[in-house]
Amino acid sequence: MIQVEALRFSYPRSKNEAVSGIDFTVGPGEVFGFLGPSGAGKSTTQKILLGSLRGYSGHASVSGVESSKANGAYRAAIGAAFEFPCFYQKLSGLENLELFASFYPGPKDDPLPLLERLGLADAANRRVGEYSKGMKMRLNLARAVIHRPRALFLDEPTSGLDPANARVVRDIVRERAADGAAVFLTTHDMAAADATCDRVAFLVDGRIAACDAPDALKRRYGKRAVVVDRSGEPDGARAEFPLDGLADDEAFRAELRKPGVLGVRTLDSSLDGIFLRLTGKELA
Repeated sequence: MIQVEALRFSYPRSKNEAVSGIDFTVGPGEVFGFLGPSGAGKSTTQKILLGSLRGYSGHASVSGVESSKANGAYRAAIGAAFEFPCFYQKLSGLENLELFASFYPGPKDDPLPLLERLGLADAANRRVGEYSKGMKMRLNLARAVIHRPRALFLDEPTSGLDPANARVVRDIVRERAADGAAVFLTTHDMAAADATCDRVAFLVDGRIAACDAPDALKRRYGKRAVVVDRSGEPDGARAEFPLDGLADDEAFRAELRKPGVLGVRTLDSSLDGIFLRLTGKELA
């Protein structure tokens, strides 16, 4: 559905490439997270795939059509929601959705159930200029999905949302993927990426430093070991036991027989830890 091969791009008068020969695919039904620090090339890649940035080398296509040849049909099959929503402020939320839906051919979702799902039913007839940032972010997702796109591009879709609304957004994204959409998601929210994405790629200085399922990456960059958590015992005092041969490890069994056991956990890394390790930068 989304295919990128040997993609390179440089901005005029820049000494360094914004994107340096990256390769990835996003299949139908997959949520693909594109993670990295500011300036890594995430937005550049997204703009190329949306057909709004040309002059690249390599290949970038959606549904087999090169983005440099993007036309109305190409863009009609795409839904996009950016971190800073842009609406007609004097129109209501419902009027905005109806207007944007009218730009696209083919079947559309009924806007009212979509607004209700996103907790915006009571504000459907209010001017968008009166909406909070969180309300605009939810309306932004509704605008991106209302025409049932086959490729969905999302930039920080849960920014500014409380946990309950963020979960609704993640659920809708997963449902669209289950319906066959290819979802390309850029975010700094590692928890959202972990909960939502089938695969994630870490982009560092225009190059993909790692790409795999979140659980696979956490195992790869963590330790193949477990610790036994016990009440009143600090982390540094807990013994580690290698996963290899764990079933026959007498020391591990003895540790389990001691009083106060709270649980056993693996020493997988977190996506936050992987981000820091690969980029050398703290999350904002």
